[in-house]
Amino acid sequence: MIDHLNWTAAAIFLGFFLLVTVLGFVAAHWKRGDLNDLNEWGLGGRRFGAWISWFLIGGDIYTAYTVIAVPSVLYAVGAYGFFAVPYTIIIYPLLYLTFPRLWAVSHRKNYLTASDYILGRYGNRWLELAVAFTGIFATMPYIALQLVGMERVIDALGFEGHGLMSHLPLTIAFVILALYTYRSGLRAPAMIAFVKDIMIYIFVIAAVVIVPMKLGGYGAIFDAAGAALAKKAAASGGKIAAGLLLSPKQMFPFVSLAIGSGLALLMYPHSVTGLLSARSGNTIRVNAIALPAYSVMLALIALMGYMALAVGVHVTNPQDAVPHLILAVFPDWFVGFCFAAIAIGALVPAAIMSIGAANTFTRNIWKPFIHPAMSPQEEAVLAKLMSLIVKVGALAFILFVPTKFALDLQLLGGMWMAQVFPAVIFGLYTRWFNGWGLLAGWASGMVLGTWLAWTPTAWVPVHTVFGSSFAIYNGVTAFVANVLVAVILSALLPNTARDETRAEDYADLPETAVAK
Repeated sequence: MIDHLNWTAAAIFLGFFLLVTVLGFVAAHWKRGDLNDLNEWGLGGRRFGAWISWFLIGGDIYTAYTVIAVPSVLYAVGAYGFFAVPYTIIIYPLLYLTFPRLWAVSHRKNYLTASDYILGRYGNRWLELAVAFTGIFATMPYIALQLVGMERVIDALGFEGHGLMSHLPLTIAFVILALYTYRSGLRAPAMIAFVKDIMIYIFVIAAVVIVPMKLGGYGAIFDAAGAALAKKAAASGGKIAAGLLLSPKQMFPFVSLAIGSGLALLMYPHSVTGLLSARSGNTIRVNAIALPAYSVMLALIALMGYMALAVGVHVTNPQDAVPHLILAVFPDWFVGFCFAAIAIGALVPAAIMSIGAANTFTRNIWKPFIHPAMSPQEEAVLAKLMSLIVKVGALAFILFVPTKFALDLQLLGGMWMAQVFPAVIFGLYTRWFNGWGLLAGWASGMVLGTWLAWTPTAWVPVHTVFGSSFAIYNGVTAFVANVLVAVILSALLPNTARDETRAEDYADLPETAVAK
């Protein structure tokens, strides 16, 4: 099991893991509050300022799986993998314009989730349930994929095993994560995010400086990567469109995938949780301006796919490209540092995702449909238990379900989350839409998008349009159908449901009120 363990790297890795474990438990005493209150446990008391929010939201959006998956796509097919960069850029104008309004109305009405807001705005419990269900179901494989990123670096350390024993280190790490998240709530990932992001920045800056120095500069890297991708394309007989530049038939899928992914990203429960924990609407605006710094880092991370090709890394699973690049280039002690950064990069989003899903289940499924008379203390207890169950479910994904299945569900998850966009975002500006119309639109988008994604051999992200040579992301097609159905039915149905919000609830709160 440990015959081929890289002891130096493993010792550094373990040291940093112990550090963040201590921080996770200490976080319960940070910004002291009553952790038996869901508002405190699940949203940190909505007291995180600009710096904390920057690290927390950045740690939530740019995950360990991002570090592993984005370069792996470039390693496999080239420029197509860069779609992740524009999509993480276009979300910030959206964030600047919309989420301060959601934060303001949520603060005034004590909404903890997007579904809380949906119920208050449209008075429709079934639409609330649909949004809650979509968020939880899409989040589970997303958490599982964080484990995939962590497991890739544990394997690269040289840990070996068979059957369930091969997952032992990952299981131990996740049990520890579950315990300190249960105890400290959102404070734990908020505190650990500082360590994670600093480590990731050091790792990325070292890679983008040292690797080109060793290989003769970026020109040499692009030349070598271009030759390797051209060889792949030729070997596939033209079936794989691989290259440093997009082929003409990749351009429309590239653009639509970036737009559709941008529609979905901020709709996930964990994104809403991170943003509602901010201290004010202005805190969100400041972060919408500052967070694109992470997108610059993401572009640099993506280049590691080309660096792996240039170094001559040969792996059957492209997700192993970055770990093996690190092993090939850096000394053992820095390998341990980089692998620890990636593993901690999985812990932060996994914690926030489980809290977001737990908040949603408690507030929007259990309380309204099972136990309407729950006290605030009972809500907190149930949410803590659900955060454990969510993590166990994600771990079970990795232990008992082929990774490809989690990948397929995560692929579908982005398309599904885009279908809650009209109900959440349109409602921040108008109450013209009817709740039942939005629910029918959501159902239409979910069914159409899932149907387009299914093929007899695999789930696919794009489909051709009317038999032409153009292909488009399924999430965008489903979104358009969703909006059309919602508009038509909203025009036809009477809009008499109660709206508990008022126009002034969406305006910024005075700073003195926020401070209270």
